[in-house]
Amino acid sequence: MALRRAITKRLIDTYRSSGTQQHSKFRQFSSPVTKIVRPYMTSPNLTDQIVGIRIESVSPPRRKETAVKGLSVTETKKLLRIYQTEKVKAKLREITKSSVSYWEFIQICCESCGNDEQGSQIANALDHSGCVVVLGDIVFLHPHQIAKSMEAMINQASAIPNDPRKEELVKLEDTKKFIDIKAKRIVKTELYCGLGFLAVQTIGLMRLTFWELSWDVMEPICFFVTSLHFLLGYFFFLRTSTEPSFEGFFRQRFKTKQKKLMEMHRFDFVRYTELNSLFRPLPCKSYAPPV
Repeated sequence: MALRRAITKRLIDTYRSSGTQQHSKFRQFSSPVTKIVRPYMTSPNLTDQIVGIRIESVSPPRRKETAVKGLSVTETKKLLRIYQTEKVKAKLREITKSSVSYWEFIQICCESCGNDEQGSQIANALDHSGCVVVLGDIVFLHPHQIAKSMEAMINQASAIPNDPRKEELVKLEDTKKFIDIKAKRIVKTELYCGLGFLAVQTIGLMRLTFWELSWDVMEPICFFVTSLHFLLGYFFFLRTSTEPSFEGFFRQRFKTKQKKLMEMHRFDFVRYTELNSLFRPLPCKSYAPPV
């Protein structure tokens, strides 16, 4: 028993002595490192002192923001400008006159935009884009008319004084005048025939209603005759896309007869239109007005 106690005490003393030596060695080793690291640990900006280590790299990933796709300020201004421009154009199209003064034009633009500065900008934009033509204090609202007039003036100026095409145009005009008169006479004959047919039909229905038969028998017959006239008018509208009226019927029949007579007389309508636009500033009508 005494021997066991002596051995245990010897082992405890040996362990204590070895632990004290290792602890003193660790303190000796760690003291220089602590002196080096301590200034960095006490620095207010740790990322500036520790070189090679980025705190952002070890930070948790940022949450992706779901941005709503919309219009930017520039795009919104662009759309607003387009809307204001179209609004001004629509208001200018309502004007029946071909030209207005520049002051009236500016007033229209400012009233449509609600702002004097924007109205002036849109007026300049319309002038530069060719939607209107500004010449001095006059604003022409229909540039295509000016273009046609200028084209006619240029063609007349460049034409030869004794151009043989003028004689050709005169001959074509005489032929077309003859065709128009003949077509108009044929159509008027057809209209008189239609008037006679309606008169005979009315007289016949009156005869059957009051002398031959009774109203009880003629009532459904008159109804179906009226429905037949309505169906003919509807069929005329489907074929010609023209309002079923006396004027519409006259114009449609005149165009049909005019076309047939032109084919019969071998009238070159394309050549006539070309020469007419070359030597005449205003195009002539393709049909005669109803009488």
